[in-house]
Amino acid sequence: MNDIAFHLNGTPVCVPADDPTRTLLQWLREDRGLVGTKEGCNEGDCGACTVMVTDDQGSRALNACILFLPQLHGKAVRTVEGLTGPKGELHPVQAAMVEKHGSQCGFCTPGFVMSMAVAQKNGATDHDDYLAGNLCRCTGYAPIIRAAEAVAGTQAPGWLVEALPEAGPVPFAPTSSDALANWYAAHPDATLIAGATDVGLWVTKQLRDLPEVAFLHACTDLQKIERDGDRLRIGAGVTIAALRKAVSGTHPAFAELLRRFASEQVRQAATVGGNIANGSPIGDTPPALIAMGAVLHLRRGATQREIRLEDFFLDYGKQDRAAGEFVEAVTIPASAPGLACYKLTKRFDQDISAVCGCFAIGVEGGKIANARIAFGGMAGIPKRAAAVEAALTGKDWTLATVTTALPAFATDFAPMTDMRASADYRLETARNMLIRYFHERAGQAVSVLEVTP
Repeated sequence: MNDIAFHLNGTPVCVPADDPTRTLLQWLREDRGLVGTKEGCNEGDCGACTVMVTDDQGSRALNACILFLPQLHGKAVRTVEGLTGPKGELHPVQAAMVEKHGSQCGFCTPGFVMSMAVAQKNGATDHDDYLAGNLCRCTGYAPIIRAAEAVAGTQAPGWLVEALPEAGPVPFAPTSSDALANWYAAHPDATLIAGATDVGLWVTKQLRDLPEVAFLHACTDLQKIERDGDRLRIGAGVTIAALRKAVSGTHPAFAELLRRFASEQVRQAATVGGNIANGSPIGDTPPALIAMGAVLHLRRGATQREIRLEDFFLDYGKQDRAAGEFVEAVTIPASAPGLACYKLTKRFDQDISAVCGCFAIGVEGGKIANARIAFGGMAGIPKRAAAVEAALTGKDWTLATVTTALPAFATDFAPMTDMRASADYRLETARNMLIRYFHERAGQAVSVLEVTP
């Protein structure tokens, strides 16, 4: 089996491919002595382990704690130790952090610096989004943001120009959907790993042994977004970050929901197919996709089939997917002008939904011609609000109609009480989201980013 070959801080390295679920963070700290990359949460939430990963698509900030070594084959990695120049010159971001007093205890600082360095290299200035995946508990964010602003628009140092290694076949990684289909049909009990933003936690938190795995990042044909008439086909391997960029003009409400999908580090790794196949009742993409009438494309060997996405989710932890069958793509309308998505969390950035509601209601001649409403966090699966839809369809599009339909939520959903929200709270907020949708369609400001005291 080929070794895993990549560049580390400008130097070629080869790692034996004998442990495919060893994380980059473990290897950096234990084998290379590069302890600047910190272990904080070990689940991709705190950003203390952030590194810069560069491939032929550019540079991304990723969480080393849930990044498996085979995912780095043919790429270049920079840690905080490799951010300085050949003569020890500070990177402009490092200098700005010193000047703006952006560090106290310093534990989180390497991760912040790496995220900021990637942002500077990519010319990104939406600092609140880029740094939402980096947590600090002592400095406070104001001086860190000032440091990011100080280097915004400046050029990245020349020493960060990366030459990618010449690498052979990727270990444990099929290179096309055809190859994946053949392999998975023969190994139906294997674990498929796309971005590892969820599977990574199986290893780091649940300490699970995954005896047989396949990585999907080399299946480039699954990473395409293609227009087909009035439909948009999104490959299962498309990252959340790439999807957000692609739909920002045609599906603005969906793109805004994706902005609040975890953090920049997670969005750059997590995939659409993974978020669907995971089957989580609080996954953020399924409610929006269901509200848009998404069709799911599944494949097992040479057999391909299509089903409505809402029919894919059968029960908690159970999906309509046979052994050896995988998500190949999802198709949505090419635009969604009537779509609105509301994500309710305890904090705005990088939080798991208590309730995620998505609405697509068609109004013609003052009457509700059709309605598609889907929720996450309200049942054991992402689910449509069928009774609410029925209570609305054919009625006048008025606040009175909306109010009359509110009791139907209790017919559609019997949510649970957990640490994120009580059952009563979930029902009440779901009803409020429909009212919010009505007012938003009327042109009123409803977002917490718009409304002022």
